[in-house]
Amino acid sequence: MKDSDLQAVVDSYTWFHSMQFRPNVASSGPKSQAVLVDEAEAFFGPLALHGHSVLDVGAWNGFFSFESKRRGAGRVLATDSYTWNHPLYRGRGALELARSALGLDVETREVAPHELGKHLGLFDVTLFLGVFYHLINPIPVLFSLREVTHRLLILETHQDALNTIHPMMAFYPGATLNGDGTNWWGPNPTLMYHLLTEAGFERVPYRDHPICSATSLYPHRRGVYHAFTSADTSRLEKPGGYGNWLDLSIEANRSSLVTQV
Repeated sequence: MKDSDLQAVVDSYTWFHSMQFRPNVASSGPKSQAVLVDEAEAFFGPLALHGHSVLDVGAWNGFFSFESKRRGAGRVLATDSYTWNHPLYRGRGALELARSALGLDVETREVAPHELGKHLGLFDVTLFLGVFYHLINPIPVLFSLREVTHRLLILETHQDALNTIHPMMAFYPGATLNGDGTNWWGPNPTLMYHLLTEAGFERVPYRDHPICSATSLYPHRRGVYHAFTSADTSRLEKPGGYGNWLDLSIEANRSSLVTQV
């Protein structure tokens, strides 16, 4: 297919992830290529993914599924439901187009977050990026995520209730958060730490989102959690990879994330 023809097909979809398919062919979405590169380094930087299996929950256009494969992951399964069936987003069609254009071996399966369970099998690494706060009832899903995660869950979320060390989250009725009726919750890091450990994860390093960081006007408004199980991760973790992360099992680290903004 000529570049112009492929670009025309790409442009027929509504994209969230901006991805480069050829030197002169790319998708254009609200999440830019530069932001995606920074996010990928934040999510995957401490890890050696080579040969590890990856489950991407809420994959949308699949950028992080493809990035996992680029970084050497073995089996990669991309799952979604809402954005894949949305009449405007048509996310699954966009992902299939991206997979074909990139030539990367990523599996797909339509699964909603509340449908996760042991029937999917175990994955070394599970991605749960920008999904938690879109769920009206997210807590049971964390327990389901533990059932499919062998070594590590990577969770990224919008956050709120940041002026207290107590475990809390804010609720946004209707479309009161950014005009989006699917934005429901803003947890704080203390709550996320306790929810993850209650769900069966044991060690939880934390860092701020690379763009919505503590140097911004809205510190800690998005956070990245690596929630480890008790399984051996010696081949997964890079030596010294968590040097700049906070171990949330230490209360002083959780307290350091409290802000008056």
